[in-house]
Amino acid sequence: MGKTNKWLSILSLMLTLGAFGYFLFQWLVLKRIDASVIFVMFIFLSFSLNLINWGHQDGPTDKDELVEHVQAQSAKIGYYVLAVLSVLILFISEKTGDLNEITNIPLLLVVGLTFVTAPIVEFFYKKKFM
Repeated sequence: MGKTNKWLSILSLMLTLGAFGYFLFQWLVLKRIDASVIFVMFIFLSFSLNLINWGHQDGPTDKDELVEHVQAQSAKIGYYVLAVLSVLILFISEKTGDLNEITNIPLLLVVGLTFVTAPIVEFFYKKKFM
């Protein structure tokens, strides 16, 4: 990683930690949660992780077979992790494990979509190449 990328990584990580600190301050001291701070915190974290992983905020610049393999496997694993986390968030936010008691229908739809998105995309992608 070059000197510039190292400083960008440090700056990005500091911005992420700063946003997280501000979020904690708002939550613990002011007793409120600001959705925009959470969103910005995740953007900064994404930027930081791309810099740390690939040395560039947009991801890898040179794509060889190993990079493509790492990205494909990471995407597949990440998809399932996101599906499981979305289910956990649904049940924790609704404070119930009973699907009949869930009132947040938009979140339920998002959770349901996490299970069908990959198979639908694979269906169309397979049709394109097979």
